[in-house]
Amino acid sequence: MLHITAQRRAEKQDESDMKPSRFRWVIIALIAIGTVINYVDRNAMAVMWPEISADIGATKEEYALLVTIFMVFYATGQFAFGRFFDKLGVRMGFAVSIATWSLSIMLHGMATSIMSFSIFRAMLGFTEAGAWPGAVKANAEWFPPKERALAQGVFNAGASIGAIISAPLIAGLFLLVGWKFTFVLVGLVGFVWLLPWLIIYKAGPASHPWVNAAERALILDAPQAVPSEGPEAPAYQPTLRQILSHRQSWGIIGARFFLDPVWWLFVSWLPIYLAETFGFDVKQIGIFAWVPYVGAMIGSLFGGWLSGLMISRGWSVDRARKVAITLGAAIMGPALIAAPQAPGPVAAVLIIAAVLFGFQVAIGNIQTLPGDVFHQKSVGTLAGVSGMAAVAGTLIITWLVPAMTKVSYAPIFVLVALLVPVALFFVLFVTGRIAPVPSMPTSSSSSKIKDA
Repeated sequence: MLHITAQRRAEKQDESDMKPSRFRWVIIALIAIGTVINYVDRNAMAVMWPEISADIGATKEEYALLVTIFMVFYATGQFAFGRFFDKLGVRMGFAVSIATWSLSIMLHGMATSIMSFSIFRAMLGFTEAGAWPGAVKANAEWFPPKERALAQGVFNAGASIGAIISAPLIAGLFLLVGWKFTFVLVGLVGFVWLLPWLIIYKAGPASHPWVNAAERALILDAPQAVPSEGPEAPAYQPTLRQILSHRQSWGIIGARFFLDPVWWLFVSWLPIYLAETFGFDVKQIGIFAWVPYVGAMIGSLFGGWLSGLMISRGWSVDRARKVAITLGAAIMGPALIAAPQAPGPVAAVLIIAAVLFGFQVAIGNIQTLPGDVFHQKSVGTLAGVSGMAAVAGTLIITWLVPAMTKVSYAPIFVLVALLVPVALFFVLFVTGRIAPVPSMPTSSSSSKIKDA
């Protein structure tokens, strides 16, 4: 009898080992929560700006300056943290990034002028930038190709949730404790996040004790029971110079340069747009400004689910990614044109929700592309470089906003809408086929011919 019981236990254990664990989703959920914190922190100043600007005597142009400073340092942080994550890994990369950005947002409570705000926004921009190359790298390490877009969608949904809750949360805290102490409170949350992160993220998927053999095989996209027939060829891990020699890299970089300004236009300017167009105060901004990010959250999950579904039904990664990105662009562009024609604030935020839905459908799939074309150890670098390009495009739009919105916001909405088909061109025609890039030939010229 004891022998039979032991045998049944062994059989159940074998069945358990054959069924993949789902620890990879715990990792991406933790990162998504970190992203919620990231967006609450970065949006806090925009939500409270009508009151902050009155206190320190700042103008709309000075607000644009603060956005620019944030974005410049965000760009350098994207590159620096992309390299940092590739060298030291996801665990320590996220720990350093969130600890330093949490300290940075807390220091905002000490600001008394545009100069001090400029210093603290620079610190925040540089340190918050680590979340994006880190998430792309974690995605490439922890998920097989068919799940990457959905995992990226979960991560991006964290950004949308952060944007959803930040307006009412920050407005509520502001009414209770004022803007200075609000910055301190939201900064403390990041340090709370660090504890479960350091406990749960013990190692990568290849050696993490909570990942079973079946999940490990799934993550590595390798047959579970097929032994190796010989030594594997070394993975292609290009240097930065080699990465930039491939057309796939420039397609991704160009797409981010032209598309990301759509998102940042609303992240940086939506509260100001509502205040100037409809006369809103901080309380009214808190009531309305979260609505568009519900569309963004749904788009994040839908875009990832859609491309994953197409891949599971036999579509190539190339075709699935491009169809999803094209769909997002087709929704985004017309909605941007329609938004300035909205008759009131309710219609305006609902149309902007459609814009951000389309944006997230597209961008979630674009952000998976570094992991689709390069080895895991190079993903952070390309994600960082393309993130820098995204910031460069955003900076141009940021400085155009004050000049183009003296009468209404319609000109800037139309301009950003025109960038959408340009970004799509880079995905469809510059990137070429979305597939793992082979090793570099001996000469760079032959590499370029091969890529073409």
